[in-house]
Amino acid sequence: MRLDIQINNLGLIGQAPLLRDIRLSVEAGSVHTLMGPSGSGKSSLLLAIAGQLHAPMAYQGHIKLDAMALDHTPAHLRRIGMMFQDDLLFPQLNVLDNLLFGVPRHALSNTQRTEAAQTALAEIEMSHKAHSWPHQLSGGERTRVALMRALLAQPKALLLDEPFAALDADLRQRLRTWVFSTLKASGVPTLVVTHDVQDVESSDTLTRLLAAEPPGTFTC
Repeated sequence: MRLDIQINNLGLIGQAPLLRDIRLSVEAGSVHTLMGPSGSGKSSLLLAIAGQLHAPMAYQGHIKLDAMALDHTPAHLRRIGMMFQDDLLFPQLNVLDNLLFGVPRHALSNTQRTEAAQTALAEIEMSHKAHSWPHQLSGGERTRVALMRALLAQPKALLLDEPFAALDADLRQRLRTWVFSTLKASGVPTLVVTHDVQDVESSDTLTRLLAAEPPGTFTC
């Protein structure tokens, strides 16, 4: 599975584009980083990829998964997962039920779904936390649960928006190493947005965005 992005313009219709001429490909099991200051269009690009960019924002270009165009595909049919700085765990569900929420219902029985969630908990060494509530977890534990929930949904691509920003420096380093290792093993193409150079896994898979001030206005 490969994620291909070709964006000619992205921004508010009638105003100068936030982004211009973005070309990148993210291979299966690769983690590509988008780095830039606030206002450079990083998060807006993720929303466009996920199918969540709405008027008055728009883009011109093409977004593809394995050569299949997604530009007019509804968000819920794209199978692109997103993980934010805020882990967005459901406070009314315990850890196991939060993971179960991510497991597809159409392909597995209830028993198989439970087994998948329990296996995921074992992989992140949190089986003993299965019946804990989100507010009882540490920041690192919440990040691990959020990532596993996203992967349990069997996404074709994964988008991470500042996933480590809320963690302290020491925990960020340890979680960053685990997250990148887990994503590579999953085989899912992943795009990470950050403004912190420490979140860049490799300069070979880094795209830097600048706070652009191009002339003219954007029409779509």
